[in-house]
Amino acid sequence: MGKSAKQKRNRTTHHPYAQISKRGSLQKAPSASSGKKKKKSTHPSPPPTIPFNPSDRILLVGEGDFSFAYSLYTHHSCHNLIATCYDDAATLAEKYPQSTQYIRDLESDAYEDEEADVKVLHGVDATKLGKGGSVGGGGKEVRKGGFDEVVFNFPHVGGLTRDVNRQVRHNQELLVNFFKAAIPLLAPAGSIIITIFEGEPYSLWNIRDLARHVGLKVGRSFKFQAEAYPGYKHARTYIFERKDGEEAQYQQTRAKEKRKKKDESSDSDEDD
Repeated sequence: MGKSAKQKRNRTTHHPYAQISKRGSLQKAPSASSGKKKKKSTHPSPPPTIPFNPSDRILLVGEGDFSFAYSLYTHHSCHNLIATCYDDAATLAEKYPQSTQYIRDLESDAYEDEEADVKVLHGVDATKLGKGGSVGGGGKEVRKGGFDEVVFNFPHVGGLTRDVNRQVRHNQELLVNFFKAAIPLLAPAGSIIITIFEGEPYSLWNIRDLARHVGLKVGRSFKFQAEAYPGYKHARTYIFERKDGEEAQYQQTRAKEKRKKKDESSDSDEDD
């Protein structure tokens, strides 16, 4: 994607992740609320499951500081990827100051690699993938599809409400809308990959049922192993597939909800 290829710099990442696919896989992290220390096992850990190949075309949705994207590029040689986040560049830099460096390193390394095809997109809504204009779906770069994996790490709508039942419904809507938006973008044998924490309230989302209702099935589920992604926490991944025979944005912030209410209020004033 650039000039002559150069030796890549080694960096560590700082994000856990999850995936969902056509054939379906889901990765779960240990419960976020658990503070108990686990006894060390005398049994060796199984080899980490890496659901990516260097030749894969990958779409990352809802990136945080882009450390996961850089991990894929640097540690797993995934050089054909589009990494997206919901926030605009300014908001992202304010939330995650380290994201600026990760993006700079990712784009710089990809520029130096003639065979790399890496793009970073801001303002992409996970529920509107492929749509253009002010809608925020990533436009034609995303719309052309053909992705071997569409990855959404730790989807969550944010602190819209403290009511657990409402939080569950909001997150279920996020996932269902994400599934619907992602399915048309998959390659014939492509998959959607999602990572979530284990335990409540995440187990209340019933992610397997949500996937089933939109024509997906779980292809596999596996534990995320930190050594495969330096700096990441342990998680479990489920891979979903289309059944035989045939999200909402990554982070809905209070600011967006306020803007929506403000718009509704303005419309009401005009009607009066």
